[in-house]
Amino acid sequence: MKEYIFLPKMGLTTTEGTLDKWLKKDGEIIKKGEAVVEVTTDKVTTTIESPKDGILQILKEEGEIIKIGEPIGEVIDNDVD
Repeated sequence: MKEYIFLPKMGLTTTEGTLDKWLKKDGEIIKKGEAVVEVTTDKVTTTIESPKDGILQILKEEGEIIKIGEPIGEVIDNDVD
């Protein structure tokens, strides 16, 4: 099963942000709560954490402008233990 990583709402008037830097690589195993990407809006720069343990699949590239609520990546189950 997969779970998306979204660009969260970061202010009342913020509608988009820029994906600055992926802190993890596509296909890398990540843990829930681990910082995976840095984003900047007109108000703040922040990191977004993984919603679950699994394998990161990047959907948007660094430098892209992303709408709030848009998926930027997904975490798929890692069935290999």
